[in-house]
Amino acid sequence: MDVRKALPPYRIKVVEPIPFLTAEERRRALADAGYNPFNLRADQITIDLLSDSGTGATSAAQEAAAALGDESYAGARSWFRFRDEVRDLTGYPRILPVHQGRAGERVLFGSLLKPGQICISNTHFDTTHANVLLAGAEPRDLPCNEAADLDSDEPFKGNIDLAALERTLAGPEGHRVGLVLMTITNNGLGAQPVSMANLAAVRELCRRHRVPFFLDAARFAENAWLVNQREAGYGTWTPRQIATRAFQLADGCVVSLKKDGLAAIGGFIGLRDDELHAACEANLIATEGFSTYGGLAGHDLERLTQGLREVVDPAYLRARAASTERLAELLDDVGVDTVRPAGIHALYLNAGRLLPHLSPREFPGHALGCQLFLDGGIRCAELGSLYLGEMDEHHRLLTPAPFELVRLAIPRRVYTDTHLEYVAAVLADIAKDPEQVSGYRIVSAPPLLRHFKVRLEPLPPAAGRSVASYG
Repeated sequence: MDVRKALPPYRIKVVEPIPFLTAEERRRALADAGYNPFNLRADQITIDLLSDSGTGATSAAQEAAAALGDESYAGARSWFRFRDEVRDLTGYPRILPVHQGRAGERVLFGSLLKPGQICISNTHFDTTHANVLLAGAEPRDLPCNEAADLDSDEPFKGNIDLAALERTLAGPEGHRVGLVLMTITNNGLGAQPVSMANLAAVRELCRRHRVPFFLDAARFAENAWLVNQREAGYGTWTPRQIATRAFQLADGCVVSLKKDGLAAIGGFIGLRDDELHAACEANLIATEGFSTYGGLAGHDLERLTQGLREVVDPAYLRARAASTERLAELLDDVGVDTVRPAGIHALYLNAGRLLPHLSPREFPGHALGCQLFLDGGIRCAELGSLYLGEMDEHHRLLTPAPFELVRLAIPRRVYTDTHLEYVAAVLADIAKDPEQVSGYRIVSAPPLLRHFKVRLEPLPPAAGRSVASYG
């Protein structure tokens, strides 16, 4: 890889120490957490790849901007700076701030979806799926056929299946479709981007059938960069221009700015329709805060305003994409397959292929994630049958997920290439003797968003696992 493409366009000015637990301390920590990485303490983690949401590093310019934060309850100067920046980026005349993306989903779906309706997406992610259900609607995923081939280098495997979408809109259930929601990039399908051509086609279908079309645009800048790199006709466009065009194709958006806002908290809803804006605003004021702060402090709004400028910098996006691609190459070299082509915010390990001795009911993705912590203090998240599988009332797997994956989510501007090389080294050792990784069974789980608070226990022969020690 050309080092000039991977060179980060910043210097590190502030650092914090990371912990290195012993193998026995990691064993005890994971057992105490019910073998659920979400229950681990941050001070038990060496490399935290659980999420890229709110985990990035802010810049000196963002922290300087935060000092200007106006904490007035209503009409703060910070709000107007934020609103103007978002309007300029998206083109939407109506902007509502929220404290994070799932708050925006709740407000938007509660105002837009009616019980019994269908929300169609290329892929709903976890909280999006849950908030559709809580609104009384049915989430339905229509990923493109290319997404089923994890090994192909098809450039836009995040696309929606246009033929299936048209059949649904024109078919007997068409009257039930209350929303089409496109996630960019497609987090649930391996961080794969959505093409501008696909978005434009969705727009035309939705207009023809008079169905609202919205974006879930938490990673709008990363999607724009991949469009710039992969889609014909956009090679001379800037990431900001591409992002703006994507927003213009939709009727509105909901955005978590804990990702491409480069901040620890924040989000917004962007709207064109005045009536929908009024309904969402009333909901927001009742549950989140006044419509000029939406649960955010003035200093948060200032960091976000600056972050929205920094995230579309081509040099930043080039370096971030190159770093993720480099990790994918390292894993390929040691025989650990990932969903191809590499996205930007995360890599998705093919745990089902690495651990073929474990059946879906033994949760190979979760088993691999636990082993990464046991061997190297690395925390990550499963996206397989534990997360997506259908269970009976006794937590027995009825229908497995289509794939058994593990997501390594890369925080923005946090880890160096050496940290990622460490991750590859830990995985390389697991890959040398994968049959030593044993499966898990569920002990208890909540009915909704199971993966966040589930508790498990290892199946034999997990107790005899020989744990490597790093650090």
